[in-house]
Amino acid sequence: MSNTTRIAKNTIFLYFRQILIMLVSLYTVRVVLNVLGAEDYGIYNVVAGVVTMFSFLSGAMASASQRYFSFDLGKKDLNHLKITFNITFEIYLLLGILIVILAESFGLYFVHKKLVIPAERIFAAKWIYQFSIVSFVFSVLSGPFMADIIAHEDMNIYAYVSIVEAVLKLVIVFFLKLFEIDKLILYGFLLMLTSVITTSIYLLFCKIKYSECKIKFVWDKNYAKEIFSFTLWNMFGASVGVFKNQLTNILLNQYFNPIVNAAKGIASNVNSAVSSFSHNFSSALKPQIIKSWASENKTESIYWTFRGCKFTYFLMWIFTLPLVLEMEGVLTLWLKNPPENAILFTQLALIDCLIESVSYPIMTLAQATGKVKVYQSVVGGILLLNLPFSWICLAFGFPAFSVFVVAIFICILALLTRIIICKNLAKFSIRLFIKKVFFRCALVSVLSFSFSFLIYKIFPKSLIFMILKIILDILFVALFVFLFGLEKTERKAAMEFLKKGYKNKWKIKKR
Repeated sequence: MSNTTRIAKNTIFLYFRQILIMLVSLYTVRVVLNVLGAEDYGIYNVVAGVVTMFSFLSGAMASASQRYFSFDLGKKDLNHLKITFNITFEIYLLLGILIVILAESFGLYFVHKKLVIPAERIFAAKWIYQFSIVSFVFSVLSGPFMADIIAHEDMNIYAYVSIVEAVLKLVIVFFLKLFEIDKLILYGFLLMLTSVITTSIYLLFCKIKYSECKIKFVWDKNYAKEIFSFTLWNMFGASVGVFKNQLTNILLNQYFNPIVNAAKGIASNVNSAVSSFSHNFSSALKPQIIKSWASENKTESIYWTFRGCKFTYFLMWIFTLPLVLEMEGVLTLWLKNPPENAILFTQLALIDCLIESVSYPIMTLAQATGKVKVYQSVVGGILLLNLPFSWICLAFGFPAFSVFVVAIFICILALLTRIIICKNLAKFSIRLFIKKVFFRCALVSVLSFSFSFLIYKIFPKSLIFMILKIILDILFVALFVFLFGLEKTERKAAMEFLKKGYKNKWKIKKR
């Protein structure tokens, strides 16, 4: 199987997974918001968010693990892969213990003393916090197993497990309606149970299929030090992303009320659902970038990085454009009565994520080189500016949405910095990047937005016309991507793929 075919196949599996999760999430968020109410939903988001702040540890470790697993697979060194897996698991275990200590000390103090929670809901908030810690511990321990699945490019496993996850989340909705106990506590408990079950499935699959996933004590001081150093710098970069979101949530809680946190929660849910499509493509592409670099084929690694930057942007834009223009109608249809600020928050969050999507393959290329110290410290330092600038805006009386505007400007600065640093790490041409990525993305965006905005102004506001406008927006983006976003060879490959698919379909019909 060629690399392009494998990436396409894995992307399809991940897309199937994400569409399923998104459909279930859209339904469950609507029901949960109605059952819990805006205040309890906001409380859940801000309390669980305290634990989520520690998720940068598992996220950074998973990314680091995948880099080393893919590197060993790229070199076809199975014996070294076994050593890598066991050392990685031992590091995960130690950091998992550290997370529990931090969460039960600093985190618990913060929930009790600093968060703005109505007195009658303090008891429920404490239970939600403990459930979130248990869920998080399981997700940390599953990290090396999930990283190994990605390194092996067995993306179909995510699709299968997602069916189980989707069913469990639908069951949660059923139980919330069925029982009359405190629904916020029940919601937290059932989400914890879902996390435990899905994590256990991933773990069991890896132990059965991959020979390197046999846990035994292995220790190589120098190699462990190398992995741990790489992981620590990844942690710093990942922590900045988490702090950007969760500390902003806490800032909004300090200056406003749980209703504003509910609006932020809605924006985060929509943003997460849409951005996952570009994340899925990046996940399918990531092993190829790292394996190409590991096998000394650096030109191919840079080629996949440039192509990845362009296509992750297009995959985000095809959803972002219609959603930003039709956000009021979409949220009203979805939630009936969306919380105040939810529409504007979600629009700005999507723009922020659209800009950041270009960075995903660049981050992977930096990891492939193994030289992440300068990259993470400089880019992370820039992203950390989100907190002081957001705090200054709120302290001077700016509206709640100002924190999203700050995030967008800093995201643009971080993207430019990533490109410059990776240019020096991987020795690629910025001029070529502008030509192959930036120019094509900008041209497609300007043309498709112009046509879509014109239609948005001409057509009346109604459900039928909203659906029609969204369909036309997607078609405009697809058309301009094909005409101006793709290079000649890419258009030719796309046409051949469509012709092949049409012929296969015609043969099936004739039979």
